[in-house]
Order: sequence, then structure tokens, then C-alpha cells
Amino acid sequence: MMIMRAVLLFGLTLAFFFNGILTGTGGPAPTTGFELSAKTSQSVECNGAGAIPPASLVEFTLAPDNGKDFFDLSLVDGFNLPLTITPQGGSGPNCTTTRCQGDVNSVCPSELAIKGSGGDVIACKSACLALNEPQYCCTGSFGSPDTCKPSNSSNIFKGMCPQAYSYAYEDRTSTFTCSGGANYDIVFCE
Repeated sequence: MMIMRAVLLFGLTLAFFFNGILTGTGGPAPTTGFELSAKTSQSVECNGAGAIPPASLVEFTLAPDNGKDFFDLSLVDGFNLPLTITPQGGSGPNCTTTRCQGDVNSVCPSELAIKGSGGDVIACKSACLALNEPQYCCTGSFGSPDTCKPSNSSNIFKGMCPQAYSYAYEDRTSTFTCSGGANYDIVFCE
């Protein structure tokens, strides 16, 4: 089950995705706004819709019973703001902070740029979003790690944010894991 929360901040959509169950401690959860009675759990499902791209994404697959969690930062749908995920607790060789602190908007090619009312670049589209071609979206005959390769724009994204996904098949450099029930700090615009 995927759980999502989207927040509108400065006219930009921020989306939080994770698989799992919310567990109550009695009272509203300060970081989600969900309120559960003490010692209860509730599944919350989203409608499958994500953020409105272009959007920098934080993605989680949380394992039950202190298993292995997977997490990443994704710019596959474009970039709108810097992000950082820092595990608190947990263990494993790849249980480390991942961050995208570069300002992709400052180097965004004009054909991918989204400009605000003042003319400043406020977001940068991915090549997939802008051009909707299989070679940029890793679909059709380009739908495998062997046939989908980074584009010029994904290389720009990767240069600014080396730990984030810039195209669909960057698992080796962009997927992080923690075992043992880690908690995660997520920081926007650090």
C-alpha cells in the first residue's frame, strides 16, 4: 500500500510517499497531521496520484518488523527544491544521509524551465516530462536498464545532485537502505 501526503508550499507541490501503516501514540502526529488513538494503527491509501511535476520527490518503502527500508531522492519527474533524508538509528552499509543540495534551477536549460510570475526559474522539468519520448521516459523499447540511458538533462540533474535519481535506472548510485527500524529526518530547502 502506498501512502502519500502532498503539501502546497510557495506554489509548489511537495509529495511524501511511503508504504506502511500509521501507528498511533494518542493525539495528532505533528509531522503528518493524522490523529490516531493510542495503541491503534490505520492504513491510509492514496489514489495513486503523485505530486504535480516537476517535483523533487522523497520516496520510501518501509519494511515491517524492523526489516530493511529502502529510500531515495528522485528528480525523475523534475526538480523544484533541494532535499535531504537523514536516517536516525537503523544500520547497514548504505544507511546514510542522502541529499540533493544543488540548485538545479540555476542551471536548468530554458526549454525545461518553469518560471514564476517574477521571471525566475522556480522548477525544472525532466526531459521525459518536457518531451514525452520513450528514450527519455524509459518506456517501450527503452524500458530496461540496458536500453534506457541518461539524457543530457538527467546528466545536468545528476551533476547538481549526485545521490538523487535523475532517470529511472540509477539504483546503484541512488538507492539507500536501513535495517532495524530507523526513523528518518526529511529536510526541504536546506
